[in-house]
Amino acid sequence: MSRKLTLPDAPTPGADRRMQAPSAGRNAGPILDVLRAHAPARGRALELAAGTGEHAVDFSRAFPGLAWQPTDLDPERLASIAAWRQAEGPDNLLPPRALDAARAGWAAAEGPADMILLVNLLHLISDTEAETVLTGIVQALGPGGTGFLYGPFLRDGEATSPGDAAFHASLRAQDPAIGYKDLAWVITCLRPLSTTIVEMPANNLMVIVKAN
Repeated sequence: MSRKLTLPDAPTPGADRRMQAPSAGRNAGPILDVLRAHAPARGRALELAAGTGEHAVDFSRAFPGLAWQPTDLDPERLASIAAWRQAEGPDNLLPPRALDAARAGWAAAEGPADMILLVNLLHLISDTEAETVLTGIVQALGPGGTGFLYGPFLRDGEATSPGDAAFHASLRAQDPAIGYKDLAWVITCLRPLSTTIVEMPANNLMVIVKAN
């Protein structure tokens, strides 16, 4: 799943290995608002592709009853998560673990989870990889568990703003296999989970799924 892409909000490293991504700072508040309304108060939270670790610190602090497990594939991201945890992490933020959620079989080792969070990954991987991530979420959520998938999506096969169309095209230019995923296709991959769609700032969506 690892790719070297040129992205407009690429994270910058700090002296202590803590990375900062502008997008993580911008979207943390809106994402947290949705989590507060829909996430479980207690249990085990699994964060896929946790990136810099900024979200892991903010969200685990907001949910002290959740054992928050951040994961990522990239060694630099894992080091950044560990550095954020050491500097600011609350007691319920667990050490990061290496995980490739685009590789089949990951759910058997990581489930059952009471909550799963995925932020800004699907458009950066191929359809095949995305399907593996999505079906894995279905398998890894425990009974009554809730999943949250945040990011940009196509709707009826089309980008819904000039900025989204340009970003989607730039991703396809770097790798024709990647780019925005269509919302209807994502919902199909997440069956039989029930789905709720929440409109988010900057033309993004939060897809909330619930296991029976």
